[in-house]
Amino acid sequence: MNWASAADFWAMGGYGFYVWGSYATVLAAVVIEIVLLRVRRRRAISEIIGGNLEMGKSTQTVGDR
Repeated sequence: MNWASAADFWAMGGYGFYVWGSYATVLAAVVIEIVLLRVRRRRAISEIIGGNLEMGKSTQTVGDR
């Protein structure tokens, strides 16, 4: 596709809101997933190092999480 200007590129022939909104949604989901994975990894490592795991069970109760 050829665009006459940058505004035409961002408008994407009238579908710009859908296209860029879709990209933004996917990017947000990927960033959130990466952050949550890092948090879970850190928590798992700290539980392993701290010795809080016995036979695959955590010593925390449901209310402590």
